[in-house]
Amino acid sequence: MLWLLLEMSETASGTVEFKARTNVGLFGESMVFDDRVDAGRKLAKRLEAAYAKRKDVIVLGIPRGGVPVAFEVAKALEAPLDVFLSRKLGVPGQEELAFGAVAGGDVRVLDRQVIDAVGVSEQQIEQTTQAVKKELERRERLFRGSRPPLNVEGRTVLLVDDGIATGSSMQAAINALRQMKPARIVVAVPVAPVSTCNRLRPEVDELVCLHMPESFFAIGQFYADFSQVPDEDVAGLLK
Repeated sequence: MLWLLLEMSETASGTVEFKARTNVGLFGESMVFDDRVDAGRKLAKRLEAAYAKRKDVIVLGIPRGGVPVAFEVAKALEAPLDVFLSRKLGVPGQEELAFGAVAGGDVRVLDRQVIDAVGVSEQQIEQTTQAVKKELERRERLFRGSRPPLNVEGRTVLLVDDGIATGSSMQAAINALRQMKPARIVVAVPVAPVSTCNRLRPEVDELVCLHMPESFFAIGQFYADFSQVPDEDVAGLLK
């Protein structure tokens, strides 16, 4: 998604001209990343010194948008890549607003503050949870096929997404991952609001975030291209 602003400048002859600026976000912030590939390469550079060519490191991308980012990280670090399925629970009728999330290992995280504020019923919570679980099972079959998930026990796991907004999906992924007994969990993302980073940092061994804006509307405002990632592309990167 591109946000267009006009930049005013004065020419040598004294006339005023306008030209389009396409490197700005929704509220005027400069976009940080061209696309998810660019974000992944920049994130990899931050991680290389500590994690490159280590035999104990595994990179897990959260589908769908996190996988192209994770692919670039895994390639640069020479580490194995897999997916870790986590999906938000959207408020009925306002699906972009998350009231929680589910992840592999039958883990569910609920945000009671959002639930109470918008009046999500227990029946709606259960119906949405079951629908999302079915979607996660479908995606797991599509992305992995017959391949088993990588064993993370005793390993250092880099959990990668294309960004974090509320943190519900990431919190669910962290909780699920803990049950698999990794040695360390490192959350690595290109962008997330300061408040979310501060809340998640105590939950993991390390949190790496390239850009932590105070003003945050959506992850896509910090990308020039934030188009959807098709399921087929995710499966292709994993192969």
